[in-house]
Amino acid sequence: MNKKWAAKRLTINLTSSEAQKLEQYCSITGRPATDVIRELIRSLSSQGEKSSESS
Repeated sequence: MNKKWAAKRLTINLTSSEAQKLEQYCSITGRPATDVIRELIRSLSSQGEKSSESS
C-alpha cells in the first residue's frame, strides 16, 4: 500500500443495493471504489464550506 494513503483506514457497511450501485458505477467509469469514495468525501467538505460562507 502506498504510504501516502495509509493515514487512516475506514471500514463501512453498505446495504446490498448500495454496494451494487457502487460496483456498477466503478465498472462503468473504470475507477476503483476507494477513489470514488474519496471524491464524494471531498465534495462533502466543499459543500460544508459553501453553506458556512452564506450564513
